[in-house]
Amino acid sequence: MTAVVTLPDDLLAPSYGTGSLAAVLPAVAGTLGVDVRTSTGLVSAECAPALGLPAGCDRVVVVLVDGLGLHNLAERGGHAPFLRSLLADGRSLLSSFPSTTAAALATLGTGTSPGRTGLLGYTQRNAATGGLITTISWSEQSDPYRPGPKLSAPVRQDPRDLQREPTVLETVAAAGVRVTAPGPAKFDGSGMTRAALRGPRYVPAESLADQVDAAVRALRDPGLVYLYHGTVDKVGHHDGPDSWQWGDALEAADAELRRLVRSVPRGTLVVVTADHGQVAADRYRQHDVATSPELARGVALLGGEPRATHVYVQDGADPRDVAGRWAGVLGDDALVVLRDEAVADGWLGPVAEHVLPAVGDVLVAARGAATVVDSRLHPSGAREMPGVHGSLTPAEMVVPLLVAQA
Repeated sequence: MTAVVTLPDDLLAPSYGTGSLAAVLPAVAGTLGVDVRTSTGLVSAECAPALGLPAGCDRVVVVLVDGLGLHNLAERGGHAPFLRSLLADGRSLLSSFPSTTAAALATLGTGTSPGRTGLLGYTQRNAATGGLITTISWSEQSDPYRPGPKLSAPVRQDPRDLQREPTVLETVAAAGVRVTAPGPAKFDGSGMTRAALRGPRYVPAESLADQVDAAVRALRDPGLVYLYHGTVDKVGHHDGPDSWQWGDALEAADAELRRLVRSVPRGTLVVVTADHGQVAADRYRQHDVATSPELARGVALLGGEPRATHVYVQDGADPRDVAGRWAGVLGDDALVVLRDEAVADGWLGPVAEHVLPAVGDVLVAARGAATVVDSRLHPSGAREMPGVHGSLTPAEMVVPLLVAQA
């Protein structure tokens, strides 16, 4: 199929095939001997060899290090001697669009794409209410442009009503494999967990060290462990991916992952990947919709994040006019496309009918170190984050697949 939009050389088109994040859990299912076929056409028996995973393992740990893009790891590899030692035999994968946690974790969890899962970014419009959902916390602002403190309430919609795809983890569990997910207690039963990663037996474990200990205990018996680590991404947002604090966070994670491989039973397969990378934002290339009449005109609501924006236009406004104005204002700082163009080019993978209304009428992928914010919506902390992600640059889109066998 011929692309509708020609991507600039500095951006990468997302993929949801065997070279993508979507293939990781189907591949793991294959190495465990479980047949998985996702709605987007991934088959476990094909994904496992495509990703170089051995057949016949009865114990597997999948570790997702939030925010550890391949470019970030390569640049700061001195802080991660263990992970760096795996790079020579590792592979690179492409993340989802947006390259952000909610979209990528749902893509990983289901082996499909954001267009199927309905998880489209950090925030997105609730087509049923018109409010703005924050997907990670599964909360909603009914009137996000209301002056004063932002008041959020739990989303009334069950996460399963939006994210209707079966997860790979629940399919593996249904096949009789013991599946365990150690993690912070606050994520047990959360909206994001129920939407994207339902299926495992959840084991509360707050620190990465506690999670490693829980994984080792779980693998005394054959099974699959899914382990999520979020500190690297959190520090990157707060201090920047080029900060010494980020290096310290990577160093601590690297030491625990080394301990994990040394502690699990012999023969256990350990697979390490990430949901996206991070780039350092340039505040001088930040565009504020609230202070730009050309950006604000015809816009009802913004979703997404500073690097990947869903623009929802007002009733009666022409998305083409809005897109044209945005392209004129942003220039080389972003690629601006219509929803139909992005869908036709597969940015979101196959898009389900119930998901389409939540996709922005116009989609904006930031370039370079630029960001797009709205100071009526985004608090100062969000606008001033030194580390950001979500767009189609290689630093954000390319993630590692590193494999070790105990």
